[in-house]
Amino acid sequence: MRFMRALVRVAKHLDITLSRHQDINMRTTLTLDDDVAERLRGLAAHNRGSFKATVNAVLRRGLTAQERASRGGKPFRLEPFRSAFRAGVDPIRLNQAYDDLEAEHALERATAEGET
Repeated sequence: MRFMRALVRVAKHLDITLSRHQDINMRTTLTLDDDVAERLRGLAAHNRGSFKATVNAVLRRGLTAQERASRGGKPFRLEPFRSAFRAGVDPIRLNQAYDDLEAEHALERATAEGET
């Protein structure tokens, strides 16, 4: 008779129409590759968090990145402009280049004067 009461209680608990017994969290078994599991453990230890929280955070970031990538969006366009300088010449650093050349020239003069 006890077994029947327990069975009835279990059956009522598993009844999906009883909203007070619905579980909020879902359990899923994941099979992780060894290298992935090790990286997740290391990340959890580094962040001083649980393995579960770390897996959830990493999955959320990955899913969000996938969603952003799939949106496409408008491509970035760069408008070229004409410059008096050749490509690769930074006009802001021209003074530094001049100083470097002047220092080399002064060193050559000092070396040449010391030899004579």
